[in-house]
Amino acid sequence: KNNSNLLRRSYSAMGDDSGMDAVQRRLMFDDECILVDECDNVVGHDTKYNCHLMEKIETGKMLHRAFSVFLFNSKYELLLQQRSATKVTFPLVWTNTCCSHPLYRESELVPENALGVRNAAQRKLLDELGIPAEDVPVDQFTPLGRMLYKAPSDGKWGEHELDYLLFIVRDVAVNPNPDEVADIKYVNQEELKELLRKADAGEEGLKLSPWFRLVVDNFLFKWWDHVQKGTLTEAIDMKTIHKLI
Repeated sequence: KNNSNLLRRSYSAMGDDSGMDAVQRRLMFDDECILVDECDNVVGHDTKYNCHLMEKIETGKMLHRAFSVFLFNSKYELLLQQRSATKVTFPLVWTNTCCSHPLYRESELVPENALGVRNAAQRKLLDELGIPAEDVPVDQFTPLGRMLYKAPSDGKWGEHELDYLLFIVRDVAVNPNPDEVADIKYVNQEELKELLRKADAGEEGLKLSPWFRLVVDNFLFKWWDHVQKGTLTEAIDMKTIHKLI
């Protein structure tokens, strides 16, 4: 009870968030993100809430580890999701299959071959899209690279992430969680290019997440070609951290 009172006090001290969805509020306070420096060394941890407040991000101390999953089916179509309307950051924008954070817990801090991040990706694919763990074994994720970016969502919220880009090719069962996901679709390369065109033209109110757009503009189509050719390992570069701020 004392803990919940403390949470309420810290929550109220940070401003009026009365409109925040109860599920999102719980995740914002219960989940501890992994704070890193620009070389991806772990330097601490903080709540998801603090890590996504622009006023905290602007202090330069809230860079946290994240991941973006790009899941392709056996026809090499990419699974996209539209974020739910209740998401605190970037509600209703379209993005790649799953985007989230490894948490400050032992299983998601394992550095070898980005195992901690892959464990987190498997967890969130179940949480967000209902994809069973056996459909996405951790050894089937290919970490292709890392990028560092910063992006405001609105006046209050934003992202400052060191993002692991994970590819996986699997046919999976999908059962989206409405608290996380508003819609899903599989697209081929041409269909994604049409989505990009619509977003650029402001058609249908279509918006893409800034991190997805960075990956699309810098890496996605050449990596997608490797997926189709079966040569994905040739694209791996986990030594470079691409600063795309």
